[in-house]
Amino acid sequence: MEEGDALHFEACYYQGIEYCIKHGLQNFDAGAQGEHKIPRGFEPVETFSNHEIAHPGFRDAIENFTLQEAEQNRLYMIEAAKSLPFKNKE
Repeated sequence: MEEGDALHFEACYYQGIEYCIKHGLQNFDAGAQGEHKIPRGFEPVETFSNHEIAHPGFRDAIENFTLQEAEQNRLYMIEAAKSLPFKNKE
């Protein structure tokens, strides 16, 4: 088997980006998570998921955590966006 440097990014991202450019698509979803995507130009965006938690105590604990986590995520996204490899528009 031959070693392929950056094969993951070629297969998962670069080919998809080329397809979007070729076909005039405006957006390419690189998927949730992955700090390694920021230096490659993928801007952090908020994602949404919905889950039903049956146990009331567990549901309350998760809700409390996610309310606290939301502010931390907002601050992280602001900081992460500063690491994008684009020139300032200012």
